Amino acid sequence: MMGRQKENRMNENAPDGPNPPVAHPLLGTWRLISYVVMKDTGERLTPYGAHPTGYLAYSADGRMQVVGTADGRGRLRRTAPTDTEQAELLETMFAYAGTYTLAPGKVTHHVDISWNEIWTGTDQERFFTLRKNILTITSRATDPAGGAASEYVLVWEKVD
Repeated sequence: MMGRQKENRMNENAPDGPNPPVAHPLLGTWRLISYVVMKDTGERLTPYGAHPTGYLAYSADGRMQVVGTADGRGRLRRTAPTDTEQAELLETMFAYAGTYTLAPGKVTHHVDISWNEIWTGTDQERFFTLRKNILTITSRATDPAGGAASEYVLVWEKVD
């Protein structure tokens, strides 16, 4: 795994190489504005509510991390949540980290750790557009339960 991490860095001349890292427009921290799922049936879903919370960060050394939570996520009233509360907390968040590589209009996240172990060790391909300080990231996936294809659209705003 360590070999793959080094190999897939954003810039082969990252800090441990002879040249400084190359700056690019995704560098920095982004705050989640919206998370929408567009099903091929035309149905539009907001699985994390109208106002989800989250951050996405890309660093110059080729690492990335993301965490997001649903709008209105419940707060625990005790330090030891019940099994039901734990399941609800897991269902209302997403989080993963790893390295990334860039191509024009595309960023691939090479997942080292994830809230969803199915993603750990995978490459998650994302397409992006950038307009001023607004980053829109899209991906396509098929729901394994229902088999319906969907487009996932996450909109982020640059944090100053």
